Amino acid sequence: MDTRRLEAFSDGVLAIIITIMVLEMKVPHGADFAALWPLWPVFLSYILSFVYIGIYWNNHHHMLHAAQRVNGAILWANSHLLFWLSLIPFATGWMGENHFAPVPTALYGVVLLMAAIAYWILQWALMREHGHDSLLTQAVGADLKGKLSPLLYLIAIISTFFQQWIAQAIYVLVALLWLLPDRRIERTVRSTGSDMNERRERP
Repeated sequence: MDTRRLEAFSDGVLAIIITIMVLEMKVPHGADFAALWPLWPVFLSYILSFVYIGIYWNNHHHMLHAAQRVNGAILWANSHLLFWLSLIPFATGWMGENHFAPVPTALYGVVLLMAAIAYWILQWALMREHGHDSLLTQAVGADLKGKLSPLLYLIAIISTFFQQWIAQAIYVLVALLWLLPDRRIERTVRSTGSDMNERRERP
């Protein structure tokens, strides 16, 4: 089975997740800027979560672009990732509505942590299917950011019960680390494609 249906299904789910998040932002009962002020925590939470969903969409796309096929384990691993991502709207709304209180902020970190673990499982399942010498395995490499992110999430979850701003800073920091698509895969796919084209052009 190729990756096209899996990618199309995942794209649809991620689009729905973003739609649900924006619908959670209730229209204020007022026609001046003062009416918008109480919504700032919800809006900031929405921005952060929107960036995270965008990050997962970008890197998910790049990862599947480097893959050639999927199996049953990969399909379930992908569903596992989408499950945790689908909880982001709830965690986002709860954290924003309660002005970044400790427990909602910790839950937000738990969802991000589980999503990161789920992404690692999906990545591992794809590499296992394609082998150690595959394009995907070469592109992933040591995956330092993938190993660092769960550790930072754990620190953020613990810090919510002492200093909430530390947790928020860590969530933003991890988002900044992943803001651009994973260039390792993109560079590997491009270079491999160039090599294949050169071989085709040779007499």
